[in-house]
Amino acid sequence: MSGNEQKYIREAFETNWIAPLGPNVDAFEKEIADYVGANDAVAVSSGTAAIHLALSLLGVGKGDKVFCSTLTFIASANPILYQGAEPVFIDSEPDTWNMSPQALEKALQDASTEGKLPKAIIIVNLYGQSAKIDELLSLCDYYNVPIIEDAAESLGARYKGKASGTFGGFGVYSFNGNKIITTSGGGMLISNDVEALKKARFLATQARDPAPHYQHSVTGFNYRLSNILAGIGRAQLEVLDERVKARREIFQRYYDHLSSIPGIQFMPELEETYSNRWLTALLVAEEKLGVSKDSLLRALAEKNIEARPVWKPLHMQPLFNGVTYYPHDENQSVSEVLFQRGICLPSGSNMNEDDQMKVINCIKNCLKSNEFNSKTKMMDEVI
Repeated sequence: MSGNEQKYIREAFETNWIAPLGPNVDAFEKEIADYVGANDAVAVSSGTAAIHLALSLLGVGKGDKVFCSTLTFIASANPILYQGAEPVFIDSEPDTWNMSPQALEKALQDASTEGKLPKAIIIVNLYGQSAKIDELLSLCDYYNVPIIEDAAESLGARYKGKASGTFGGFGVYSFNGNKIITTSGGGMLISNDVEALKKARFLATQARDPAPHYQHSVTGFNYRLSNILAGIGRAQLEVLDERVKARREIFQRYYDHLSSIPGIQFMPELEETYSNRWLTALLVAEEKLGVSKDSLLRALAEKNIEARPVWKPLHMQPLFNGVTYYPHDENQSVSEVLFQRGICLPSGSNMNEDDQMKVINCIKNCLKSNEFNSKTKMMDEVI
């Protein structure tokens, strides 16, 4: 917490604005829209809810297809199923770990030939790094397919000077407990289409018709953010730039100490982009390090350090068994390699240098121990 949250929470209690509407909600929406440079924003209960509303606004329904990045958390794709639509997963590319324009072009060409273009494309900005937006936008514009930009992990990041999340017809942010700023649970749907967001507010409040009694003509959802949680979000937004600075410093310290080790490769930052470095992620090449990703994760866990693999690609998830998938090229599935080799290191904004050095030293000690064991084994074999 930033320390200023209680001010807004107290105001909500003192004025009795407890429900999912009120001054904090209105102000939080305006403050987010102003921060990212969008015309309007709608505060909702989660980033997942925001994606669901965006799909609803685009008229996605049964029998439709929606293309989606494969290397992401499952929340990016679950709303496709909520709408009865069919996901098609698009591989990553090496420069950003995000959606491959090459794979997307092939998928759109096939869809055009079949006469059934997707109703929407969900582009995810993984771990705070923007995708290759220009190339992806160009393809989507050519085929006239709307974009939902899943910027759940990338609030505060920029692509060519413009805020992450503002390039598609709709942008999505998450304020889950693990995000760079949090409301404990919450999300935001942004757009320059103010009329569409008016409809989003209507759908998010159970789609209640303007009548003196409770009347409903379409299916709605209970997706609005409470005024109390919006107050937490307002205080968090005040320190977002500090959080981004802290995360980038944490990334840089990891990079300075570990990047020179053969077999360790950090998630790149595309030229003319500014990642919020929500998580510091790296790749482990076992053939060079002599240590596997899993061995390194175990060594960290033994020191009470929680690190995790990168997201398991959605096309590999049992839920999506048999779903169409387009790899980066016919001989390379980039997302699968990233999953096999990728590790996310502890990256919290309040992480101090001493704690970070414990992580760094644990990794170095694991590598030294393995090197010593390998040399001992080789000597034993010679003897």
